[in-house]
Amino acid sequence: MKRIIKKVAVLGSGIMGSRIACHFANIGVQVLLLDMVPRELLPEEQAKGLTLDNKPVRNRIVNAALQTAVTSNPSPLYKKEDVRLIQTGNFDDDLKDIAGCDWTIEVVVENLKIKQSILEKVEQFRKPGTLITSNTSGIPIHLMLEGRSEDFQKHFCGTHFFNPPRYLKLLEIIPTDKTDPEITAFLLKYGDLFLGKTTVLAKDTPAFIANRVGIYGIMQVLHVMEKLGLNVDEVDRLTGPVVGRPKSATFRTSDLVGLDTLAKVAQGLYQTGENDEKRDLFQLPAYIQQMVEKNWLGDKTKQGFYKKTKNEQGATEILTLDLKTMEYGPKQKVKFQSMEILKPIEDLRKRLKAFSQVQDKAGDFFRETSYGLFQYVTNRIPEISDELYRIDDAMRAGFGWELGPFETWDIFGVRETVSAMEAAGYKPADWVYEMLEGGHESFYRSQNNQRQYYDIPSKTYKVIPGTESFVLLDVLRGTNVVWKNAGASLIDLGDGILNVEFHTKMNALGSEVIQGLMKGVDLAEQDFRGLVVGNEAANFSAGANLGLVFMYALDQEYDELNLMIRQFQNAMMRLRYSAIPVVAAPHGLTLGGGCELCLHADHVQAAAETYIGLVEFGVGLIPGGGGTKEMTLRTSAEYEEGDTEYNSLRNAFMTIGTAKVSTSAAEAYDLKFLRRGDGITLNNNRQLAEAKAAAIALAEAGYTKPTPKTNIKVQGRGGLGMFTTGAYAMQVAGFISDHDRKISEKLAYVMCGGDLSMPSEVSEQYLLDLEREAFLSLTGERKTLERIKSILTTGKPLRN
Repeated sequence: MKRIIKKVAVLGSGIMGSRIACHFANIGVQVLLLDMVPRELLPEEQAKGLTLDNKPVRNRIVNAALQTAVTSNPSPLYKKEDVRLIQTGNFDDDLKDIAGCDWTIEVVVENLKIKQSILEKVEQFRKPGTLITSNTSGIPIHLMLEGRSEDFQKHFCGTHFFNPPRYLKLLEIIPTDKTDPEITAFLLKYGDLFLGKTTVLAKDTPAFIANRVGIYGIMQVLHVMEKLGLNVDEVDRLTGPVVGRPKSATFRTSDLVGLDTLAKVAQGLYQTGENDEKRDLFQLPAYIQQMVEKNWLGDKTKQGFYKKTKNEQGATEILTLDLKTMEYGPKQKVKFQSMEILKPIEDLRKRLKAFSQVQDKAGDFFRETSYGLFQYVTNRIPEISDELYRIDDAMRAGFGWELGPFETWDIFGVRETVSAMEAAGYKPADWVYEMLEGGHESFYRSQNNQRQYYDIPSKTYKVIPGTESFVLLDVLRGTNVVWKNAGASLIDLGDGILNVEFHTKMNALGSEVIQGLMKGVDLAEQDFRGLVVGNEAANFSAGANLGLVFMYALDQEYDELNLMIRQFQNAMMRLRYSAIPVVAAPHGLTLGGGCELCLHADHVQAAAETYIGLVEFGVGLIPGGGGTKEMTLRTSAEYEEGDTEYNSLRNAFMTIGTAKVSTSAAEAYDLKFLRRGDGITLNNNRQLAEAKAAAIALAEAGYTKPTPKTNIKVQGRGGLGMFTTGAYAMQVAGFISDHDRKISEKLAYVMCGGDLSMPSEVSEQYLLDLEREAFLSLTGERKTLERIKSILTTGKPLRN
């Protein structure tokens, strides 16, 4: 049957429930959020003469939880106003309303009896045939079905969202033997297409997939750490970005999650792990037991493995716990020879390969923790999953690893690593030996432009299900690169679409990238029917190469700087006025020049988590790659007869002048970085495929090369006077510095079209010339150079 989700009931408004509700609101689904009725009045309620029968009191718990969620940072909502889609209520008065919902999600406390009690009540009101799922991180799903009807059991499943639901991409789907396979298939597809999740089919085993492997990984780290005599600071240095893991690494992650949660899951795995060969590893070290007893649980109690304090000078200082003395002390500088060797290696795969071979204590730690992980995941098949790729998917999406354990093992080299694992006491499962005996040397391979995994039962390679429609640059790089230089590659996506991929640090836009963009347009016009600008890195682009700007400005090489800016502007205009459609696919940080590129594309297919903005003001500059021109153009296009034109212009000016960055792609529409018609992709895995489809659609619709604009309305002295007066008032009042005022006046001069006596119409090139002149003049300011230097050396802007 066709199943449409129009309204969802979320039962339980705690940290998970309220944020799951918010994420459904993000995609436009109506939500009914329910929680308990309070048993006692608060003093302020008593003072108002309220009773337990008053609606505001009865809905106090759910309303307070939702308010906390909406005001939290980072926000669980793409746009704050989407909270209007969430209706609140309580279990006693409003549970009957789930009859009008297509999906009911139970998210109450992790207690089997309480969950069973709620689900019993749910059955009284839910409409037969509607979905019912339980969000749990470890309670056996089948135990919740006791006493439930056949229809309930058929439509029931476990759904394990990871916290925070908006940002962590993993959604584990855990069916029981009573779940209708069609329901499982629907949830896997819905989570992928609509919720933007990496949906992973998990078995009803202790902690499912991600937490089972993730908690093992943490406990293995603690074991090897003690064995090698490492401290907290050293371990977090070795288990963070250097190995493709989040910055929070091991101990900071534990503080964020909470040591009570970590202890509870580990203890649960020990209690239920009779058949787990590593069961003893889940026993808590004495120092964690001691920390839990002292209530040193991490961020929730203000101290855990780390503690934030104020020093004698009043400055914030982070202290680290010494696990031997159980006392806090200053963070220690981590010194390993291997870290110096690995530092210049940008490519993660090359870095991991090098790390696996270095001979120092850090290398020993990396090898032993990796070998233990490799062994453990081989032994979990088929216990927690029948397919190895699901384990990698779960760890990447749930724990933020760039590469899963089997992907990492491929980098080490499977055959040679098996020998090393045996020598270290970490012999893998028999199926690995069978794989190698069959002549299969890796867990993954690329063939026919598809990524394939080793299927253990059939002893053959199969395409990863669901990825057939994906565009995977990692796969295409091997065969479809048609041109490349040090900063960019041109990759044939098939069906007449070419892609420009950046591969500089943070995808900064330097001369090589500009060359790649220009070459991409040339080749696309010659041999293709459309161009996509996209990549699979963590961020689309952090902007122009500030280091080069700083070097030229410091040496007063203004001719070189002028040429650099002119080339960037020319590249943006080449994208805008090419003979083929250009589609940009931004995601993550899309700042400065990255934003300007998107502003000049024919279509933008943005990832939902796109943080886009023109941030040049923060380093003492204005957008110089066409961004100021384009925001002025977009404002001009929106003027309507009878409107106060200065309002739209002022809004665009403030967007640039305050360096606003959208907190989501949805918010980017309000800031005019995205236009009506631009698209949003919820699942990053599908973004390039959808960008390619958009390019094809434009081409097949009969794309015609546009004509440069010559009718951009600017306000001249009238608008200039408004902005200069405002900047002067702000500076006198102490809200902005002298230098900020100067930048504001330069920005206003460009956006108003210069010193024109009256509102006029000007060309794009006219505005580009003004923009470039203003940019160059600001690079000669000492204060600007100080700000750029601060960004380059500390990563933080300097206010002056």
